[in-house]
Amino acid sequence: MGVKLGDLIPPEAVQTVQLKDLSDKTIAIDGYNILYQFLSIIRGPDGRPLQDRKGRVTSHLSGLFFRTTNFLKNGMKVVYVFDGQPPQLKRETIRKRIELREKAKKMYEEALAAGQAEEARRYATQSATLEKYMVETSIKLLDAMGIPSVIAPSEGEAQAAYMAMRGDAWASASQDYDSILFGTPRLVRNLSIVGRRKLPRKDEYVTVEPEVVYSDKLLNLLGISRRDLVEMAILIGTDYFEGVKGVGPKRAYEIVKQYGVVEKALEALNKSIDIDIEEVRRLFLEPEVKKDYELVWRDIDREAVLRLLCDEHDFSPERVEKELNEVESILSEKRKATSLDRWLL
Repeated sequence: MGVKLGDLIPPEAVQTVQLKDLSDKTIAIDGYNILYQFLSIIRGPDGRPLQDRKGRVTSHLSGLFFRTTNFLKNGMKVVYVFDGQPPQLKRETIRKRIELREKAKKMYEEALAAGQAEEARRYATQSATLEKYMVETSIKLLDAMGIPSVIAPSEGEAQAAYMAMRGDAWASASQDYDSILFGTPRLVRNLSIVGRRKLPRKDEYVTVEPEVVYSDKLLNLLGISRRDLVEMAILIGTDYFEGVKGVGPKRAYEIVKQYGVVEKALEALNKSIDIDIEEVRRLFLEPEVKKDYELVWRDIDREAVLRLLCDEHDFSPERVEKELNEVESILSEKRKATSLDRWLL
């Protein structure tokens, strides 16, 4: 879920883009974040996820394959970054999320039994669970597609932000704004939900496009530092704890501008929070990251992709073959154009 900063982001700090605008740029994608979105979105009218003949969920593989080939067609270089062990402070949040998903699953089954398809689909979206085998098959698919993946020692979002800070990626990608707290210079949002989307509980549709949030512009426009943003996050609430009751983004901004650090603000407001504040600061400002990763992009291994998707998980061979032919044709043309440009130079 991440820190709720959306209402505080100045429009001037955000640029709406097309996928083609990200051509030749390396994007480090928060793997867990995007897989959860695929599991939530890619479902039937009654909310059921895609499954193979053995009953294994394949929504994540469908989203990962077709979305990644779309990235490749648009000339993007992507690397997926997956979570390792969650910080101790996050484990209570994870427990609560599991409870909420179990509750949503129960409500989904009740709505389905009552023939309430729209309600069932809404609860199904909320009950999406990312299992270990889903992550394993996702990494296996990426390897077959020649796409590098990195398993972080802890938070994948922090690892992706570090890779962008280091210059190994142009930006990190996630729906959450935590990447900015972790230090990414640029955050790309909406990569997994591009296109026409129905608004929840409304017979209305909106067009969703990718957007880039520039961290330096954001901080300059707000007149704060990254450290100040972390102080605000502690007041608002993070994945590590709930924050101060009644304090939203705008109020937190005012408080930090006035008092600077959380401890002074809490004292002035006569409030207290049962959390190690310094530990939360450290998790954002000095997160545990892997520094010896290697990023290597290879050609697509067609046979490996077909074995995994079609032989093991019952995808349509015709559809997968068609997509592979399209992306390989586009990549071949790009290579020829690049070679020609170098020859002319």
